Amino acid sequence: MAALERPDRLQVMLSPEELEALDNWRFEKRMPSRAAAVRELLRRGLAADGFLSAAQSSKSADFGILKDSSKSDGEGEPT
Repeated sequence: MAALERPDRLQVMLSPEELEALDNWRFEKRMPSRAAAVRELLRRGLAADGFLSAAQSSKSADFGILKDSSKSDGEGEPT
């Protein structure tokens, strides 16, 4: 059996609304799978100019993919 090209796995939990946004983007861009769409979005995010480092006190909930003004401003700092 051949070695896996991507042997490491990453589990990401999404709300139904976040999953719908991911799927909509995936289908619009004709991505072959959710995994490919997530990798492409991650690549784009890492390549973006102006990315701010997360504050030490940031929590996972501060980094949703859909803006929720009650939780975060999207930059890793709670609003």
